[in-house]
Amino acid sequence: MEFRELECFIVLSEELHFARTAERLYLSPGRVSQLMRSLETRIGGRLFDRTSRRVRLTPLGEHFLAGLRPAYDGLTDAVISAKAAAREVTGVIRVGFLATPTEVVTGSVRAFERRNPGCVVELVEIPLSDPYSKLRSGRVDIAFTLLPAQEPDLATGAGLNHVSHLLGLSVRHPMAGRPGIGVEELVSVPLIGLEGPAPLSWHERIAPSVTPSGRPIPLAGRVATTQEGLTQVALDRGGMLFCAPTALQLVRPDVAFVPVTGLPASILGLAWVRTRETAAIRAFDEAAVQQSVAMEAAMEAAAVETLVA
Repeated sequence: MEFRELECFIVLSEELHFARTAERLYLSPGRVSQLMRSLETRIGGRLFDRTSRRVRLTPLGEHFLAGLRPAYDGLTDAVISAKAAAREVTGVIRVGFLATPTEVVTGSVRAFERRNPGCVVELVEIPLSDPYSKLRSGRVDIAFTLLPAQEPDLATGAGLNHVSHLLGLSVRHPMAGRPGIGVEELVSVPLIGLEGPAPLSWHERIAPSVTPSGRPIPLAGRVATTQEGLTQVALDRGGMLFCAPTALQLVRPDVAFVPVTGLPASILGLAWVRTRETAAIRAFDEAAVQQSVAMEAAMEAAAVETLVA
């Protein structure tokens, strides 16, 4: 039997009115009549007596309702229970992060665990040169990544920050002591790029091959991880671009970080495999967005306080 027929029978037995039954089930009265005729054909007898003034169960309908009701209620309870379980955020969620766990990452974790005390976050480092493989293989459930992520199988959340770039240089490099570098000046600084399976758009984000005006930027070599790149920088074998929060985490005496003007902002966000979205993933993305809004508000308040002072 069709579940819709049984559901319609149960509701009609409660309402004893075709229009009200149709309203509860978001159907037309004609569709309710059609479903009941189909069910009566399957049963082999009339379940309702219908007149222009009233609808009532036949003795066969009363008998059928008595047998059906416990099973129907049990099925309904099972569906409600399953929906509640699907919304429950418990267990472990594995969260990938790039390079270093900046305040956006750690703040998001703290905010999520406060809101969902029954779920624990496991942080997993994602190689800079391979941002999506751990997501696709299921080794992480959700990952911090650079946006936009132009990957059809991945869903992404909102941007959590918009920050500037700094150029990592050896302290021995002639530009190391400058207050800033224009993006067009990168033609004279070979950049350290990435090896590995990252898509072309990702490679271009880490080490652009041309300036905005189209002038070629030389490549100094390729590395697989942030630490490998930083070591090459310290050895004065090239420069490497970092977002400002990551650069702050990587400060060391043999590397200088110089602001770069003219590059698009670096945007950090979250990504996950569309077909594996869970309540925990949705809850983590929501907590991260709320945390980023709170951080931005706190920074604005601090700036106003500084100006007033």
